Amino acid sequence: MKIAYLSSYTPRECGIATFNYNLIRAINADNADGSLNGFVVAMNDSDDLEEYDYPAEVKFKIRQEHQKDYIQAAEFINNSDVDACVIEHEFGIYGGESGVYLLPLISRLNKPLITILHTVLREPSFMQQIIIREISKQSSKIVVMSRRAVDFLKNIYYISDEKIQRIEHGVPDLEPHENNPIKKLPSFKNKRVLFTFGLISRNKGLETVIKALPAIVENHPDVMYVVLGNTHPGVRKNSGEEYRDSLKKLAKSLNVEEHLTFINQFVSEEELHHYLTACDIYVTPYLNEAQITSGTLSYAVGSGAAILSTPYWHAQELLEDKRGRLFDFKDFESLAESVNDLLDHPEKLAELKENAFNYGLNLRWPAIGKEYTAILEDSTELPLVKNKSRHIIDSEIIPEFNLTHVKRLTDDTGIVQHAKYGIPNLKEGYCLDDNARALIMALMAYEQNKSKEALDLLPIYLSYIQYMQMDDGNFRNFLSFRREYLDEVGSEDSFGRTIWALGYLINSAPNNSYKEFAEELFQRSVPHFKALRHLRGLANTIIGLSYYLQAHPYNEGLVEQLKELTKPLVDVYESNKGENWHWFEDKLSYDNAILPLALLHSAQITGNERVLKIAYESIEFLDSLTLSKGYLSPVGSDGWYYRNGNMAIFDQQAIESMAMVLMYFKAYDVSGEKQFLSKMYLCYQWFLGENTLRLPLYDHETKGCCDGLQPGGLNRNQGAESTLAYFISHLLVLKGLELESFQTEEQKLTVIKTKADSEAA
Repeated sequence: MKIAYLSSYTPRECGIATFNYNLIRAINADNADGSLNGFVVAMNDSDDLEEYDYPAEVKFKIRQEHQKDYIQAAEFINNSDVDACVIEHEFGIYGGESGVYLLPLISRLNKPLITILHTVLREPSFMQQIIIREISKQSSKIVVMSRRAVDFLKNIYYISDEKIQRIEHGVPDLEPHENNPIKKLPSFKNKRVLFTFGLISRNKGLETVIKALPAIVENHPDVMYVVLGNTHPGVRKNSGEEYRDSLKKLAKSLNVEEHLTFINQFVSEEELHHYLTACDIYVTPYLNEAQITSGTLSYAVGSGAAILSTPYWHAQELLEDKRGRLFDFKDFESLAESVNDLLDHPEKLAELKENAFNYGLNLRWPAIGKEYTAILEDSTELPLVKNKSRHIIDSEIIPEFNLTHVKRLTDDTGIVQHAKYGIPNLKEGYCLDDNARALIMALMAYEQNKSKEALDLLPIYLSYIQYMQMDDGNFRNFLSFRREYLDEVGSEDSFGRTIWALGYLINSAPNNSYKEFAEELFQRSVPHFKALRHLRGLANTIIGLSYYLQAHPYNEGLVEQLKELTKPLVDVYESNKGENWHWFEDKLSYDNAILPLALLHSAQITGNERVLKIAYESIEFLDSLTLSKGYLSPVGSDGWYYRNGNMAIFDQQAIESMAMVLMYFKAYDVSGEKQFLSKMYLCYQWFLGENTLRLPLYDHETKGCCDGLQPGGLNRNQGAESTLAYFISHLLVLKGLELESFQTEEQKLTVIKTKADSEAA
């Protein structure tokens, strides 16, 4: 069995690197020649791939903040002959917000995956929770090292019990040396040693031990507190040795500087074992309970050390049954009492050491390696199954329709355009664009599920549109929270979106009052159609006018207006079209799918085959750019996509995905081809995590939608544009599901009828 291991790796000074090194050797312990079955993909914490002199088993390196490296690593693993992949997970060793760059890698793996979680948080951020849930979804097994971590995964992250495996942290398979060289060091010779090791940072609470030293030294003048380890690289980079220096100053102020020794080294495991077996008491004075796994504590137990620790989560579990003693966080007085008690009573000290040593025998790497080998063998025996729904649209993964966040953003004036996280940002006021979208969404919701909530919101948005219409029929866009106009005249885009909303209402009004009101606003705006010049303003207006003409098909004057509005789109397409460029401009920028969508609407009304042909050609071109990876990756707003240039990946905006959903639904509506229904659903899944970073933008807690996908994660603000884009897409997908179900039933009836006719014949 060959395994690919993804982790930080030796000689990088990192506890997870050491863990992975030991795990590999434990799994391969049965190889008589000591060979390694598989290889390592090493996480580099800098851009310099030559910074570390990695051993031969490292076959690929990932620069932590380089997204492309992760994709290439997935391809490297997939193209290898390994049977499975093991990933060591800690948020800090992977790039992007909370290590989000790992998700695109694991989503591309076609090998069984075992993930070992070194941190499981009780209060994860939104990003941390969805990352762990996505990792779980992609993994055959999730391994954690404590019972509390199992509980957290089940009750906080909602991961099924059968997917979780508890395997305790491994420790070196070493015995105490009779002639321990450490005992000859000046800091150990003829001393009673308190010992702490590991990378040094403020959360380690070393000052608690130093504050306890005066009371300890008073009773035991031969005590020495030895701290082994370098300052954490991240701390050293930002603050230098400030923390270590502050500890020295503290010791001096307490007159115990002669009882404190720092050994600034990163030592081998054999050397560490010597230190642990040479000390009298091992102390972990961490300041916070939120440590689910501690490799240093496991090593101390495995070495048979007498341990005093603050009650962080792993310590509570590992030191139960008299394998150690606990003292409260920052309680140096209690620590001093425990140290003095143990040093005064050697039999108590010996009991702690014996209990720890006996338990540690179960933690040695040969035993732990066998547990990992067993779950790896189980995972490789299971075939890789890609879940395929019988239907194009899988109704089980579509969240429940919920207007909580839309209502939160809406007051008696309209819908507020922006939010800070899930809270309305009233300082930014309102805009016509969003209230037009909100009107469309509310109408769709009422059409499809007779939502009274949506019906109650509808007059608010319609009233806002009326308030923003000027005497000449044109519209303003922006309104302050104090209801003051912020522009003289709105953009052509906002004009077009408003015409779309009014046209949709006229065609789908829940009552005559709303329809007549919309008709009045619509007719007053018609004289401005001829002044439109911008493509997206034209496109939005075409869509609105097409909806109007569905309700009034015999209005010849407006049919001619539709043809006139369509002509500029056709003309620019013909003038910009090239051999490998089937688009309306020399670049793809924002709201791109609106352009072919408008042509589909126009062609459906006018029957113009040339317009329809251009619509399909441009859709196919957009397909090739945004769906080529098997998921939607829309053109990013940070640079767009120019002819003969490179397409920007980020920032990805929700309105792009909504426009794609609308376009494909209309293409299905016009053609009846199911491929468009499938692509529509694929684009909708962008909101649920089928995207470049494998992150859902829809927030199940707030019922809002994040504003965009950025290089390092999500824009967590949940404004009106993105939230409405999600719900319009959601409602269209539900409509598509109904149509698909209807077709499936129709096909069934056809088969039954054909069979009956055949039997009758």
